[in-house]
Amino acid sequence: MATHLIINPGSASKKYALYRDGALAFSAHFEGESGGRVVTLVEGEQTEKRMVAGDEYANATAYLIAEMVKRGLIGSAADIAGIGLRVVAPGSYFLENKIVDGEFIKKLGEAEEFAPLHAKASMAEVRNLAEALKNTPIVAVSDSAFHATIHGPARHYALPSDLAEQYDIMRFGYHGISFRSIVGKLEAMQAGAGRAILCHLGSGSSIAAVRDKRSVDTTMGFTPLEGLAMATRTGDIDAGAVIYLAKKTGLGLDELEAFLNEKCGLLGVSGTTGDIRDLLEREQNGDARAKLALELFVYKIKKYIGAYVAVLGGADILAFSATVGERSSIMRARICGGLDALGIVLDAAKNDATVSRDGFIHDEAKSKVKVAVVTTDEMSQMARDTAALVGK
Repeated sequence: MATHLIINPGSASKKYALYRDGALAFSAHFEGESGGRVVTLVEGEQTEKRMVAGDEYANATAYLIAEMVKRGLIGSAADIAGIGLRVVAPGSYFLENKIVDGEFIKKLGEAEEFAPLHAKASMAEVRNLAEALKNTPIVAVSDSAFHATIHGPARHYALPSDLAEQYDIMRFGYHGISFRSIVGKLEAMQAGAGRAILCHLGSGSSIAAVRDKRSVDTTMGFTPLEGLAMATRTGDIDAGAVIYLAKKTGLGLDELEAFLNEKCGLLGVSGTTGDIRDLLEREQNGDARAKLALELFVYKIKKYIGAYVAVLGGADILAFSATVGERSSIMRARICGGLDALGIVLDAAKNDATVSRDGFIHDEAKSKVKVAVVTTDEMSQMARDTAALVGK
């Protein structure tokens, strides 16, 4: 029986899952809560939430191996045939899934400079895995591999070609594991997604234009900072404005990078929070800045949907996924409102009834474009990718 440990490290949380022959056997989600750290453990129908200490969070892999042995899920760490680790890093080197070796670790270390929120988390996890599971192969599952099919003008920035090639500055895109999961689910739903616009909307958000299951464009670029306004990330911004901001504030490059990634986006506009749920509540209570943050979020999504209809020459399906896309019927209604000129019309009752589950939410009589909610399953997709490379 092939047993694989799948790990999705984020900047503020970590997700783990144990798969046996492709079937989920156990999962754990570490995250911050009430000023501390908690882990939610799920085995079958049983769910348990615990507080964890700082060292337990830092060494989560070792913590979980001990827990899985205690539960009888594995006899020892040696039972794990392979590890799948989500890796978010810019560069052509990272446009495919790879077995982690010395060269990979060197390249990932270099990538920390460009995608600090994610590459740093991946590097920390690699170090932990090397300690806890010394002889187990690690598969780096690329979050950009799905976008390797993007080419031509959608791939390039208008930089001098020799510099772009020398420093490998191109648009790589991210959330690719999620988009691959969505494409597979749409196929199972018989959505007929020849021309699909996929919206991964969460604390980090991006949209992909997909033709015949292949990515042709996406909103994130060289790093996950480009594109939509996100919870704490700016999204698109004039490079001149960034230069001006640096001059006026005196922020150094590292400080500016952290600022654009962690203090901007919906948090920056609202001045209070980047959480859509909290913003909706504040908007209802008359908070004008929360209202503006939500309007900006919706506007940018609408703008890219329209752009991708043009890129694809039309659309057959629009899909919503990730935390906001799956759970917030309010935001889906706002995003689709006024898009009837593009052939997108929601059925309000279906939209309100479809929360955290797969389903179609368009008006079958009026909408020329199918609209779906698709619950992304990055962990299962990573398990499949890991099994494909480990081979057992």
